[in-house]
Amino acid sequence: MYGNYLDEEAKIVAENREKNIKCEPARLTAEQKDELLLNFHPDRIKEQFKEIKIGANKGQKAPIELTDMLEAKSRIDFDKINLSKADYETDVLIIGGGGAGCSAAIEASNRGSKVLLITKLRVGDANTMMAEGGIQAADKPNDSPAQHYLDAFGGGHFDGKPELVYTLVNNAPDAIKWLNELGVEFDKEKDGTMITTHGGGTSRKRMHACKDYSGAEIMRTLRDETFNRPDKINVVDFTAAIEIIKNEQGDAAGAVLMNIETGEIRIAKAKVVIIATGGAGRMHYQGFPTSNHYGATADGLVLAYRAGAKLMYQDSLQYHPTGAAYPSQILGKLVTEKVRSLGAKLVNAKGDVYIHPLETRDVNASGIIREVSEGRGIKNEVQDAVWLDTPMIEKIHGEGTIKKRIPAMYNMFIKYGIDITVDPILVYPTLHYQNGGIEIDKKCHSTVKNLLAAGEVTGGVHGTNRLMGNSLLDVVVFGRVAGIEAAELASKTELSDKLSLDFVKEFEKQRKEAGINTDEVSPKILPKYTHGNPVFEEVKGK
Repeated sequence: MYGNYLDEEAKIVAENREKNIKCEPARLTAEQKDELLLNFHPDRIKEQFKEIKIGANKGQKAPIELTDMLEAKSRIDFDKINLSKADYETDVLIIGGGGAGCSAAIEASNRGSKVLLITKLRVGDANTMMAEGGIQAADKPNDSPAQHYLDAFGGGHFDGKPELVYTLVNNAPDAIKWLNELGVEFDKEKDGTMITTHGGGTSRKRMHACKDYSGAEIMRTLRDETFNRPDKINVVDFTAAIEIIKNEQGDAAGAVLMNIETGEIRIAKAKVVIIATGGAGRMHYQGFPTSNHYGATADGLVLAYRAGAKLMYQDSLQYHPTGAAYPSQILGKLVTEKVRSLGAKLVNAKGDVYIHPLETRDVNASGIIREVSEGRGIKNEVQDAVWLDTPMIEKIHGEGTIKKRIPAMYNMFIKYGIDITVDPILVYPTLHYQNGGIEIDKKCHSTVKNLLAAGEVTGGVHGTNRLMGNSLLDVVVFGRVAGIEAAELASKTELSDKLSLDFVKEFEKQRKEAGINTDEVSPKILPKYTHGNPVFEEVKGK
């Protein structure tokens, strides 16, 4: 057990386990869900949001931390910028080396485009790698893209852009086939049939997984395929885009790049630009812990916004209900929804199963926050929380199931002396996914010509709540769409000799006119942590 005061709390869970295994909480009604979200979801706390004063979304709200970045000064030092001399010339410039960026690079190169992929860390240092539970696709006889559409659209509170949801679900079966052919090791029966399971908000078993290393396995495959094309895809790592470049017509035509180790500035000229920079968990909105990788600092939103692109649902974030809440070394780490799909239930301090374990993520996150806020949580020195009764899995499916089906979860906790086959674990919501982002159409176009976007950096695909398994699907489906569309655009576009950053000067003028006098600069590039607290500072000397 825990070897401290939590042992007594955990005994209450063990004493109620047999009863709780048989407990089947009713699904909440629509009215009950709305009330729970209104009272406890972080997105509904008005004082944590601020009105945007300038740009395409002027007058709308965004999290305070994001608004500050959207309205911050550019990192550009015009005295050090020479747009007449390009360090790189390419057909398609892709900013971001995660699942969406690599999928785009592969498909663009398949169609004859010369691709430059730049990433501020390394290829694969992305939220794609962190995803665990699986990827959705309606490819079984009892399922259909139409049913998948209803689940995804409804799970997003009917806020998704219909054409994006349609594209997501109808391209899903082919995305699974594409990944399988590239070499992704999906879980399969002995006859080769893919094993599928439920996720929160799904009406069919359509979750395809690679144990609980799904994102890592998909990212491994996409990364290898990207590196296997050095003649077609040029990868430049540890390099961040700090500003989009436009041509004289106002179309995207490249980017200003910065080596994050040396501070050197480089100019990339391109026919088409794809932003695939991922999410924003390392902004730690409202002080929440995060499951995100180190570079998730909302770069793409800032780059696109300053270039004039419109954002959509920038005020909507997903707080995954089950982030690790103990011990401190793994605070905020993702406890995959697959744990609950295998049978583990959420239990409060009284030993009661208080909610259905597979309600949608926003509902379950709000339920946990409610239990803690109203005194039914488990107090501890790291993060007050509720129990996730993982030993139920072994009781339901037999001994050895956890090590076979969710080995990453077992390994994450056992190194701290917590054996999830016999010990319940403490969980609390963790900042997990950026529901909103750059507004795109079904071909991944932003509102700026020749500036495309794909993956978590975009808004509209998932509405204002995302279902499990639709993020890995999003990055693959729309990454591929963006790559195909970029190659088509590049075949009709000439490299421009008249590049401009005048829009950056105009943005600074708007800042002054709006009375924004902060010295904040953006994009943030990387977070910095001091004494365990997130303190974001600019990279020294840049």
